[in-house]
Amino acid sequence: MSFDVARARAGYPALADGYAYLDGAAGTQVPESVIEAIAAVYRAGIGNAGGAFPASDRSDVIVAAAREAVADLVGGDPRGVVLGPNMTTLTYRFAYALSRTWRAGDEIVVSRLDHDANVRPWVQAAERAGVTVRWAEVDLPSGELPVEQYGTLLGERTRLVAVTAASNVLGTMPDIAAITKVAHDAGALVYVDGVHATPHTPVDMAALGADFYATSAYKWSGPHIGAVVATPELLETIHPDKLASSSEAVPERFETGTAPFADLAGVTAAVDHLAGLDPEATGDRRRRVLASMEAVQAYEQAELAYLLDGLSSQSHVRLLGAPRRRTATVYFTVEGHSPREVAERLARQKVNVWDGHNYAWELTSELGIRGHGSAVRAGLVHYNNRSDVERLLVAVSELR
Repeated sequence: MSFDVARARAGYPALADGYAYLDGAAGTQVPESVIEAIAAVYRAGIGNAGGAFPASDRSDVIVAAAREAVADLVGGDPRGVVLGPNMTTLTYRFAYALSRTWRAGDEIVVSRLDHDANVRPWVQAAERAGVTVRWAEVDLPSGELPVEQYGTLLGERTRLVAVTAASNVLGTMPDIAAITKVAHDAGALVYVDGVHATPHTPVDMAALGADFYATSAYKWSGPHIGAVVATPELLETIHPDKLASSSEAVPERFETGTAPFADLAGVTAAVDHLAGLDPEATGDRRRRVLASMEAVQAYEQAELAYLLDGLSSQSHVRLLGAPRRRTATVYFTVEGHSPREVAERLARQKVNVWDGHNYAWELTSELGIRGHGSAVRAGLVHYNNRSDVERLLVAVSELR
């Protein structure tokens, strides 16, 4: 289908303020359907889960529906969907729990392409356990993460490989399926950070080979909720710290405290929103999600090509990274201006972009830019249109 961006934009109240929201890589705007789903929970009356009265029953239903929705989004099992406040918190939780079985002499592999949320929790857990950390390096200037290096990085003592499905600054989409095959052949688990990839491409965690797949709803038009998806059988083997009085069942044993029930209703509404982006898609929600995200990816890639052509034609702009497969994300510097100055100048023209390292801590160090304000990031999502892109290009050209 030809993606109808005007139809998509019509669902987002925030877009009426006249800004070009090219900051989607840091968090998306929320459609009316999600806002209403969250508000409706409070209007109906809300109770904690597990009670004997209707408001509590509604909360139980909301949690179950959110698990089903996330599972449909990534191709997982709802019985293995762990919900939490954000991906970083959940990753720290899993790193601590998994590392309790690691022993001195064991090894893990992390990547310099990753957001620090899929690096530091593992590195810190390894330090506590006396485990060796091995690093997968980024090919520069391309920004690729070569698969071949994993054959030499992994061995019989490798316990875990942490890798991103897409760089949150360069957009690089590594060959995750090839990396997970190498890891599984060595007997290692693979924790895939899908936070940046999920809003831009259809996701099938089984095809990727991910043992754990992490995602954040606020990157795909939902509220600030994180999720880690695994098989329930794998989760049964992991024992996190928990209250003695809380459930030992999977996935509840990983979820501390009271759930944000209204926000979880928003998670379900966000997945339903994504599933409806292709109005011609049919079948169950999983099939409609896949069809819609295929349409989204094709649309975003066309707009990305236009953006890249426009920036590369400006002699005062330096684009960072040129990966073969990438999300609609660009990272660049402007001669004569710091990244913050660029972001401030664009903001005055109602164009929102991010500047700085964006938690790509290792990568910006490898690029040699972290000590100088790093770079400017513009990220397209499905509600950005050609006008947004052209406004960015004009604003940057005026900085010549």
